[in-house]
Amino acid sequence: MEQNNAAELSGETHRAIAVRLFNETWRLLETAGRTSEQVDEMIHCAHASRWHWGQVPDHGPKELSIGEWLISRTYAVLARPEGALWHAERCLAICEQHNLTGWLLAYAHEAIARANAAKGAVNVFAEHYEIAVKLSETVADPEDRELLISDLKAEPWFGLVNPQ
Repeated sequence: MEQNNAAELSGETHRAIAVRLFNETWRLLETAGRTSEQVDEMIHCAHASRWHWGQVPDHGPKELSIGEWLISRTYAVLARPEGALWHAERCLAICEQHNLTGWLLAYAHEAIARANAAKGAVNVFAEHYEIAVKLSETVADPEDRELLISDLKAEPWFGLVNPQ
C-alpha cells in the first residue's frame, strides 16, 4: 500500500492539521482525570502540531514559537520539567532570534516560569514569572492581554503562585 509523503501535502493541509492538533492538545490539557492513553495522545498531538507548522511553506517564527510553547505547556501540566524546560527555552530562543515582542515574548517567559515551577527552581521561576507579568501590561490587544493574564493565573504553578 502506498503511503503519502509529508512533502505531498499542501501547505494548506499542513496548516489545517497543525491547527486541529493544537486544538486537540488544548482540549486534552483541559480534560480532568486524563487516562494514560490521553496523556500519550496529548504529547503526540502537541509535537505533531509543531511539526506540521514547520511544514507550512510560509510559516514564520510566530507559529514555531507558539508550537514550542504548547509542547512546553503540555509537559509542565504533566509535571515533566525536563521536556517543559527544553521547549520553553526553544520558544524563548525563537522570540529572541526573531525579535518577537508583545504577547509572544510574554508567553515565552511564562513557559520558562512554568517549566521552572515544575522543576522546583524557585528563583528562576520568580524571575521569568515577573517578566511575563510586566510584559502582559504592554500587550496592546485587550483579548490577547486577558488570555495571557488568565494563563498566568492558571495552574499548575506547583504551589509557587496563588492563581487567584
